[in-house]
Amino acid sequence: MTNTPGQKLILSASVMGLGMHLGAWMARDGEASDYLKEATYIEVARIAESGKLHGLFFADALTNAEEGTDRPSLGALDPTIVLAMMATATSRIGLIGTASTTYCEPYDLARRFASLDHLSGGRAGWNSVATFIPAVAEMFGGRQLPTRENRYERADEFIDVVVKLWESWGEGALVGDKEKGLFADPSLVHAINHTGDHFSVRGPLPLPRSPQGRPVIFQAGSSPEGRDQAAKYADVVFTAQHLMEDAVAFRDDMRRRAAAYGRSPDDIKILPGISPVLGKTSQDAERRKAVLDEWLGTGPELVKLARRVGLAPDVLKLDEPFPHHLIGPDEEFSGSVGFRRSLVNLAAKDNLTVRQLIARYGGGHQQVVGTAQQLAEVMETWFNSGAADGFNLMVDIVPSGFRDIVEMLVPELQRRGLFHRDYEHENFRDNLGLGVPAATAAHA
Repeated sequence: MTNTPGQKLILSASVMGLGMHLGAWMARDGEASDYLKEATYIEVARIAESGKLHGLFFADALTNAEEGTDRPSLGALDPTIVLAMMATATSRIGLIGTASTTYCEPYDLARRFASLDHLSGGRAGWNSVATFIPAVAEMFGGRQLPTRENRYERADEFIDVVVKLWESWGEGALVGDKEKGLFADPSLVHAINHTGDHFSVRGPLPLPRSPQGRPVIFQAGSSPEGRDQAAKYADVVFTAQHLMEDAVAFRDDMRRRAAAYGRSPDDIKILPGISPVLGKTSQDAERRKAVLDEWLGTGPELVKLARRVGLAPDVLKLDEPFPHHLIGPDEEFSGSVGFRRSLVNLAAKDNLTVRQLIARYGGGHQQVVGTAQQLAEVMETWFNSGAADGFNLMVDIVPSGFRDIVEMLVPELQRRGLFHRDYEHENFRDNLGLGVPAATAAHA
């Protein structure tokens, strides 16, 4: 389904260590330790809000198993702590943090994100992930990583419990009547009394309903189980898509699945990732990309590509065609099916060598190297074709990539009538064009 005339793009941006590109920490100005400094995140938050971006997305890796000591971990710091700090420097931009349904408890997570929503004035988002990295299990008592089916069974129940906890205070429960001595109406505060296969939680939360009803739920699963879960619970879906036809099919499928669960298809927003490398001219952008690649070399990117597709690095020969014949069934792959399928489809369509795929795969997302006009053209084409409700920008270098987006891309999108010129609402949910969640409406 194509987007309606006058509809605007949703834009969020990811803060990934010191940049999405693996060579960013070397190519940028500044200390290697900047990813641990308050000033870095305050600067990023203020730049992003000045460009009226809808949200800032903060990943969580739980371990440095992928990066080791080669570079800053893309999710080293606790997201809710960083986002709470960013909230003090901003007033409108959404603040999205990742937290695992495999290695968290629903009560603790519901309380943390409800706290962030209150303290930020209704701007919190939770990116729900069912952890698939085996090394994470070793950090939590050595428990074996669950199978995909079991991960999603637990995740479904986890999200259900979190939503119930967020709804455990009804609308208007906090009365604050000093003359009557009535702080809260006990008839509007209830235990959830949840007992399931994975969790037993009495509830309620110790704090009232958050300013936007409940935090916005993000999800990024692309396997059949992940899509089904997103259709039930997610407000926004992040996805990795290199080909527009794949993106159109994905968005159509998610809207159909949401409708099958009794939801309006317009209440689930689809944001493919896109990795921009911008310059004032095409030559400037190419030089920026060349500098990043030169600092890094092909070795680390080869290893990451191998992990994304589930192959050993030594079977990937740089100047030979990508070995499609070695790719096993998605059902037997324990990693991210969305990243894998997007990369494999790109390599197949354009008959790429491994080296060519590394140059184009953008850390797992579609990469555009060029001017703001060239990037806006790609985004407009995808948007008008029904491939996306917006995009999650995978920023190449922190903070200069954010400045490029705000100073070059945003004005171009506004000139084309594709992006708003200011925030229209106080809270994140309304700025995304999402309605009041069904459970919240029922309480009201």
